[in-house]
Amino acid sequence: MPRKPRFIIPNVPVHIVQRGHSRDPVFFEDADYLAYLGWLNTGAERYHCAIHAYVLMTNHIHILATPSETDSITRMMQFVGRHYVPYINHTYGTSGSIWEGRYKSSLVQDEQYLLTCMRYIELNPVRADMVRSPAHYRWSSYRANGQGKTDQLITPHPIYLSLAKNPEERCELYKELFKAHLDAKDLRDIRATLQTGTPLGNHLFKQKVEAKLGLKVGQAKRGRPFKILNEGGKGL
Repeated sequence: MPRKPRFIIPNVPVHIVQRGHSRDPVFFEDADYLAYLGWLNTGAERYHCAIHAYVLMTNHIHILATPSETDSITRMMQFVGRHYVPYINHTYGTSGSIWEGRYKSSLVQDEQYLLTCMRYIELNPVRADMVRSPAHYRWSSYRANGQGKTDQLITPHPIYLSLAKNPEERCELYKELFKAHLDAKDLRDIRATLQTGTPLGNHLFKQKVEAKLGLKVGQAKRGRPFKILNEGGKGL
């Protein structure tokens, strides 16, 4: 069966998720998280991907990035994989791939869904009952986006910057967004589009994507809700 194509358009944000094989852990010690972030930073710079948000969970990762070229995301993720997988196998005496197949991705309509997607990513540790606040989780972009702390991996998106001209005010307004729970429909839409690889956005956005790509992108499937596991960050 041929692989389903990924829909990537330069300068359009992409939500990426990759899970450990059989949902097994892919991070074990602090050094592992630091190693992954280091290679991700190098890969993002080398292949011209602007990263706006991320979270490294125990057994999966989420990244929100804008590629400058059609193959930027693929090359960045391949770069990270070529370094991180051998590192884990060498460090822990294992062999083979640690990932559950290819990473999944979904184009994101920035003006409508970008901030929602950022919240979805940075709230992962909270939904998994690992921390009470995203500020308490070390391995995510929340401290940069919500507290203004330096993170060389993060390139603020124009939608995020438009919250306020003043950095301190911008952080405060961003933190305000986290006081409300994510809408149930937004949660379903994000999970469904990641599962199917379809764009996250309204009908007009999907039409524009199809016109740009010259092909149909399909629709997110509406079936049984995804099972969310709260053991060491095993949920979406």
